[in-house]
Amino acid sequence: METLHMILPSLTSKELELIDAYWRATNYLSVGQIYLCDNPLLERPLILSDIKNMLLGHWGTTPGQNFIYAHLNRVIKIHDLNMIYVSGPGHGGQAMVANTYLEGTYSEIYPDISQDKAGMQKLFLQFSFPGGIPSHVSPECPGSIHEGGELGYSLSHSFGAVFDNPDLIVACVVGDGEAETGPIATAWHSNKFLNPISDGAVLPILHLNGYKIANPTVLARITREELEQLMFGYGWSPIFVEGHEPELMHQAMAKALDVAIHQIKKIKKDAFDNNDPTRPRWPMIILISPKGWTGPKLVDGFQIEGTSRAHQVPISSPSAHPDHLQLLESWLRSYHPETLFDSQGRLLPELAELAPTGNRRMGANPHANGGLLLEGLHMPDFRDYACEVISPGIRGIGDTRVLGPFLRDIVELNDEQRNFRVFGPDETVSNGLGALLEVTDRQWNAATHSNDEQLSPSGRVMEMLSEHQCEGWLEGYLLTGRHGLFNSYEAFIHIIDSMFNQHAKWLKVAAGLPWRKKIASLNYLLASHVWRQDHNGFTHQDPGFIDHVINKKAEIVRVYLPPDANCLLSVMDHCLRSRHYVNVVIAGKHPAPQWLDMVAAVKHCEAGIGIWQWAGNSVDATPDVVMACCGDVPTLETMAAVMILREHFSNLRIRVVNVVDLMRLQPNTEHPHGLIAEDFDTLFTINKPVIFAFHGYPTLIHRLTYKRNNHHNIHVRGYKEEGTITTAFDMTVLNEIDRFHLVLDTLERLPNLGTKRDALKKQLEEKLIEHKKYINKHGQDLPEIRNWQWQAHQ
Repeated sequence: METLHMILPSLTSKELELIDAYWRATNYLSVGQIYLCDNPLLERPLILSDIKNMLLGHWGTTPGQNFIYAHLNRVIKIHDLNMIYVSGPGHGGQAMVANTYLEGTYSEIYPDISQDKAGMQKLFLQFSFPGGIPSHVSPECPGSIHEGGELGYSLSHSFGAVFDNPDLIVACVVGDGEAETGPIATAWHSNKFLNPISDGAVLPILHLNGYKIANPTVLARITREELEQLMFGYGWSPIFVEGHEPELMHQAMAKALDVAIHQIKKIKKDAFDNNDPTRPRWPMIILISPKGWTGPKLVDGFQIEGTSRAHQVPISSPSAHPDHLQLLESWLRSYHPETLFDSQGRLLPELAELAPTGNRRMGANPHANGGLLLEGLHMPDFRDYACEVISPGIRGIGDTRVLGPFLRDIVELNDEQRNFRVFGPDETVSNGLGALLEVTDRQWNAATHSNDEQLSPSGRVMEMLSEHQCEGWLEGYLLTGRHGLFNSYEAFIHIIDSMFNQHAKWLKVAAGLPWRKKIASLNYLLASHVWRQDHNGFTHQDPGFIDHVINKKAEIVRVYLPPDANCLLSVMDHCLRSRHYVNVVIAGKHPAPQWLDMVAAVKHCEAGIGIWQWAGNSVDATPDVVMACCGDVPTLETMAAVMILREHFSNLRIRVVNVVDLMRLQPNTEHPHGLIAEDFDTLFTINKPVIFAFHGYPTLIHRLTYKRNNHHNIHVRGYKEEGTITTAFDMTVLNEIDRFHLVLDTLERLPNLGTKRDALKKQLEEKLIEHKKYINKHGQDLPEIRNWQWQAHQ
């Protein structure tokens, strides 16, 4: 590793004086945001009415982040860098607010938060205050692509941002509390997936201030040698900056950044000039500084700076502790605001000049407001990939296998734009999307062996056996203005439940900010789903992600369950064109019946729900029963149940309703896709039994329809936590969503069918016994199940 004194001179005395003053200004603004509602420039001694009634915020990480931001401004100006800032620590949002305020971005976006005394007072008052802004870095803060409310994803977001952004550098601050999370521990390996020619660079800055909320942090309590070897083993070249004396720390940080930027620029130039994507050893910085640096040393006899007591609000409310008022004033005056701001509250010109200008300001960089850069995908016509359906029920190759060539050609059509990637945890082929690898490799920049398949330093498919990384990479990719798709086994998408939460919250808040432009939707394709995990068993059987998703705001989430391949193509085309949603699409990969030709599929998907007139026999009459279905396997079992009913009761009027867009079941007052009451009643009647076969947990359908007129007649069959390694059909039997149970449910609700009813009931009960005996003996389903085909109504 190069020693720091070998690269560029240190700061001059004037540069040191100015950068320290700038840092003090950001620290002053940060403390003011926690405490003050008046007297922003300390033009008079503090009084109790100057202090907020409720003190909320996190000081401990803030001065270190202010220190980093000030020094990043310096190297941005020197090298004209295209750089954004990702704040990984969970809180300390006032640091990024303070810095974007000083650089001018904040006031440009929020003109009422002006760069003067009145604006400063509003800046202070709004922080962590009703009607104001959160205490963590959030969508409201310019320059941010990372929600500070959850730890562990800063690095994965940062790498997602630089994929296909060769000129972008993301300075990613990783807090040492955050560094204890599993996702961060894995994210250090993201450097094995970065192409130094076609991708940008991530500069991690591991900020070790020693403590998290109440305890020391692991990485701060291991030896320097162990920490250096850990990061070296991850593939990084660590540069240490350690201390507490501002003058020495400024010099050390300036040199560290000079070294890091020099190394990054050299790596990029060498890779480009020699067309050599070989993985380099990228630099990182390890900044070791006191928690709550420059804050109060002692309060009420307890050490604050350099301990976990500096984590949140170091000096508690003066209204309860009168002596704290003087402590707070002394703390604020220690930054000498009179030397930083003029009498009108404006930052002195010589300090304002330290910040970059225009879009080089990290708060104004368009990559941090990705909708500004978003270009639509070049899309082939999905109809060209249609599965030919001569008559309903023909056998298909597997719905996702039909989708694969469509996604393959999207990759090809957008090769020049380089703005579309498919992410997934080592399951792209397993999920039926192997056609993608006909035109692209999996991006991989670690060692390869001669028998490895389709690994390359450059590729449109991103696979790592970590759902956290795939999700984080994709989110970073979307937030910086690109498009993508996450494919996963349905049961294991739960691993990123909380990441989905945060992204959905981000979208919800961002949608209310006019200056934040809409980004491409976060699209999930969940294949290898609950009903076809017969070889993996109970651990792989869980459809509950749907329930989790619909808890989020209706204007953000969409859930689609296409019954066949043509519907899947139509739905996926819609999702990839959409903006600012989370779209969940659930589809099968195994051979399955195909129901609709492409014309009918498009019409059905546009409606989101509809009566399959060709499947029932109540075209011009009120039905005796409604057979509803949502999901590919529930549709198959419903259709088989309809055939049994028709065979035994030729006069029974049956209506088949298929649901593609799950949110259509909700009232229109609850979701923008919801049906008005009259339309719902037209489909499901107001008084007839509804036998509903659903892909997921039955309670979800009841939850979505509980306000509907006919809710008391809706009987739902779905997954009820019964599973094992068994046959595909037995999975439906175990959960009583199979054709035989659906018919038995129908008979239970139609008591006036005469003696045929009891005879059929007995026959079906015997058939279920026969089924169990057969699979236990032969290891496969009954021939009549395996060879079943839809027969049109005669």
